[in-house]
This record gives sequence, C-alpha cells and structure tokens, in this order.
Amino acid sequence: MTPLTHDRYCAEIAHQVGLLRAVVTSGADLSATVPTCPDWSLEQLVRHTGGALRWVELLVRTRAEEDIPEDQVPLGDGPEVAGDAAALDAWLAETGEMLVAALREAGPDTEVWAWAGIPDSGFWARRMAHELTVHRADAALAAGLPYEVAPDIAADAIDEWLQIVEFAQRTMPYDAAKELRGTGRSIHLHATDGTPELNAEWVVELTEDILVWRRGHEKATVALRGPLTAVLLAFYRRLPLDSPELEVLGERELLEFWLERATFD
Repeated sequence: MTPLTHDRYCAEIAHQVGLLRAVVTSGADLSATVPTCPDWSLEQLVRHTGGALRWVELLVRTRAEEDIPEDQVPLGDGPEVAGDAAALDAWLAETGEMLVAALREAGPDTEVWAWAGIPDSGFWARRMAHELTVHRADAALAAGLPYEVAPDIAADAIDEWLQIVEFAQRTMPYDAAKELRGTGRSIHLHATDGTPELNAEWVVELTEDILVWRRGHEKATVALRGPLTAVLLAFYRRLPLDSPELEVLGERELLEFWLERATFD
C-alpha cells in the first residue's frame, strides 16, 4: 500500500508527542514497570522514545550520510534529574518540536542515512510516527490509561511492520525472521471495525523465500479478528491473543510462531 503523506506523518508525530506528554503529566508512577517492556520503567520508556526522536532529528537536520552514534546526540538521554515529571515533559515537548521542524523543512525526499534501504527523510517521518504510536501504547498500559489511535495510522503501522519483517528476512540472515518461511501457510488480519475505504485486512503468505503480503480478505491458515487498534497491538505483541476483544480462528500455533519470530524493532 502507498504510505500516508509526509505532512500526515509530521502531524501525527506532533499529536503522539502531545499524548505521550499527557501520560507523563498524568500523575502516573514514573518508576512503574512497563508490562509490555518489562526491562523498562515508564520513565525509561519515555527517555528511550524521546532519545530516538532526538537521534532522528539530528540525522535529518544534518543530512547525515551515515549512522550517528547515540552518545553523540545532544540531550539524547533526557533530563539530568530522574523522577521529575515536569522536566521530562519539557524535554519531550522540545524534542517533538525539533523533530517536526526538521522533517517539515527537509520534506519527504531529502537524502538521509537510514537502516532499511530507504535513505530519505520520508522514511524517518513514517518510522517515528509509528515508533511513537506503539511506545505510547506501552506508556498508556503502564499508567493504566486508555489508548486509541487514528485508523489510518493504525493500518499504516501494520503495513510498515510487515515491510520491516520483510526487510529483516531479506537482509539479516541471523534474525529470527529467517524462520518465517515455508510454503502453504498464511495469516489473515481482519479489522472488524474498519471502513471499506480503508480496507483494513491483510493476508501474509509465508514462502520459501521472502514473505508476501497484501491488503485483502482471503481464507488463511489462521485469522486474527478484532477492532483495528486491538489487531495492531496484538500484531506488535502489545496485547495477548486471548484478550476478549480478539478472536483467533484456525491454527493459533502459526500466529504464535509468527509473533515469537517477528521481533525486529
């Protein structure tokens, strides 16, 4: 599918940063463990996410021709004082403004180093929009807050994730995604609340080479059905398959096999 517009991604980055800031200032316990990323506290998750945004801002603003080590990113680790929600919020606000400004100034076609074979600023706008979308879900879960995401962003996040797994299969011979091969097996994702215009259904075929995927409604070895946001979170391993809003039809083991190996992030 065709990605969304550059302006749409930039606007969503600003929106998601605002929503993540709302979690930070909600009174949530910043030391609480993130259930979906148990190695991190909520504060560590926010610092990680903001640091990624600062790293990308530096890449785009300087038109980097190669990777920039994270330790060279100014204020990439966040505020010096830990546990200060106000300072973390201010850092995150500045971070979001810097990134959106850099991306808007660059436009979608400026050449910039990137790791997925798409060396332009448009790649980074899309990647950071979805980085924020998923990590905000992590933050909301840690804080016990509700989570929603716009349907076009949720659907595009699934598209991009499939492209990332495909990239890992093609270029990373030691990644776990290499095991996602074998003919005759397929996965169907079905958003039950999607509009016809959005076509929020996917078919993923495992082949002997690289996975093949497309939007559409077809029978498959296993199907995952539910509201689009729930399908997104389950496919990113943020929501258990036995959650009440989800339904798994067919060979559940194949879907579990996929989720255990589609781990590149």
